[in-house]
Amino acid sequence: MRNAVAVAIVMCNQRLQEDVMENGTIEREVYVEASPEIVFDVVSSPEHLRGWWPDDARYEPVPGSEGEIVFGDCNAGGKVVPFTVVDAQPPRMFSFRWTHPAGETAAEGNSLLVTFELAPSGDGTLLRMTETGFREMGWEVAVLEETYQDHVNGWGVFMPRLAPYAESLKVHR
Repeated sequence: MRNAVAVAIVMCNQRLQEDVMENGTIEREVYVEASPEIVFDVVSSPEHLRGWWPDDARYEPVPGSEGEIVFGDCNAGGKVVPFTVVDAQPPRMFSFRWTHPAGETAAEGNSLLVTFELAPSGDGTLLRMTETGFREMGWEVAVLEETYQDHVNGWGVFMPRLAPYAESLKVHR
């Protein structure tokens, strides 16, 4: 019952925010009833990332590490996405670039930048996720709008899974 109440409180306290398309930025904020150390592990380690976002993740959570994340079954139309860790400052910030072409070095103009910023808040953590770089990709307007909307929808599905997952780790530690 306590976990159900905690999840209900978190869901009530959860705040989602989107910038307008003209900015090409997606932002989400969520309050997590877990320490910044736990939340940092949840957004940075492949083991925990798999608990709320992709089906698989293969990388080292250190700056410069290159790897991939996987959505779905690759034998049944799933998607492998290149993933490069940009920065890791436990327990305050973790950022990565993704969606760049396989074999290319992730950089502005060929990938999107996702940054997770964490701040202690009461007995938990305020987590802010920002995804940028849509406009810099050089896509035609239709592709830009479709990709942006896909990512808005995706973060809308996955970010609400993060808090309950992190809170379940707090119980087990």
